[in-house]
Amino acid sequence: MYVSQIMSHPVDTTTPSTKLPHAAKVMAEKKRRFLPVVDGNNQLLGLFSHKELARSAPSDITTLSVGEVNYLTSRITIDQVMAKHPVTCSPDTLVEEAGQMMRQHKVGALPVLEQKKLVGIVTEDDILDFLLEITGSNLVDTTRIAIHLPDETGALSQLMKKINEYGGYIATVVSPVSPDETGMRIAIIRYRAENPEKLDDHLEELGYDLITEKLPGQ
Repeated sequence: MYVSQIMSHPVDTTTPSTKLPHAAKVMAEKKRRFLPVVDGNNQLLGLFSHKELARSAPSDITTLSVGEVNYLTSRITIDQVMAKHPVTCSPDTLVEEAGQMMRQHKVGALPVLEQKKLVGIVTEDDILDFLLEITGSNLVDTTRIAIHLPDETGALSQLMKKINEYGGYIATVVSPVSPDETGMRIAIIRYRAENPEKLDDHLEELGYDLITEKLPGQ
């Protein structure tokens, strides 16, 4: 899956000359943590986020009055506090690559550019929502099992075949590459079946080691 399929668009943006209080109001009203800063041609100039907003707040030990603080804050423009040269990606960036970029650069969002123009933004929340979707965490009518498998070719496909043969419909499959302390891999499978208890018992009778089992409604 590509970033274009999970990014937010159109994007709420701000301009370099926008005053800080106005940008903060937009973020609060629209519940945004990131505002890309663009010029008149929708080209990216920077990124304003809750971090820059927090850094712009007066210190708790300031001796200035509330009126003085408000006056000084009202004169700050976004170009003075925005993060310049933010890390970006393109619409055809793979979602997992976008996640790796966020982790590597320790950022919470990537403006998405196409031909140097802003077309969207992908955030850590978008990545998390994608993860929840592909793992089936939002499904309420499935059985979830975690099962030990030998780390060898065909082990996962054989397990899936056994589930299908017993009437199970597999919704999602996740299997981390690294073996656990037993030297075996773990497959986490969500499936639908008329009688999941019997299907799980059947798998154990076949010799599979079910580590955990969560039935629908549990």
